[in-house]
Amino acid sequence: MPQDSVTTTTRVVMTSGLIAGSIMGGMFLVTYPFREQIGFGPLGMAIGYTSMVLAFLMIHVGTRQYRDHVSGGTVTFGQALKVAALIALVATLVYIVIWEVVYYTLLPDFMVEYGRFTVEQARAAGKSAAELAAMQQQMTEFAEAYRNPFVVAAYTFLEPLPVALPFSLVSAWLVSRRRGSWGQGWGQGSWGQG
Repeated sequence: MPQDSVTTTTRVVMTSGLIAGSIMGGMFLVTYPFREQIGFGPLGMAIGYTSMVLAFLMIHVGTRQYRDHVSGGTVTFGQALKVAALIALVATLVYIVIWEVVYYTLLPDFMVEYGRFTVEQARAAGKSAAELAAMQQQMTEFAEAYRNPFVVAAYTFLEPLPVALPFSLVSAWLVSRRRGSWGQGWGQGSWGQG
């Protein structure tokens, strides 16, 4: 691959990844003032994963830019998947950095509050006193482990994977198809004709 193609590929990956990571991480900052109202339940998860879905649309944007501007209009599935995975990696690293800053500066009691929420949910579900005590111990140990920035990074790295992986695979498949191989003739008056 010529040097200018490497530079362009790097620019596509970094730009798309930085935008995606900023969207995901920016959601922490946008929702911070409303954290009490949002809580740890379904609304918080919906907001978090919705921001990931929106952010990972940049995977498709980036793989298309790679195909159209670096690869000359065609790309193999493997090439597109590699670009998509790199964009997802950059986005996730940005997400991790932003979360670590938010966690250690704005939300240092996050895990304690989360542990309290989890135990209260279990209590409301009718768990026994022994089960609640075991859960409380488990959450206390988890909160202690979560003080380590590497543990925080590892858990935070796993969060976007359920969204990043399918987006990467679907985007790689979409951009690697030959142009015109799906929906051929659309907009030309020949759709549906044999």
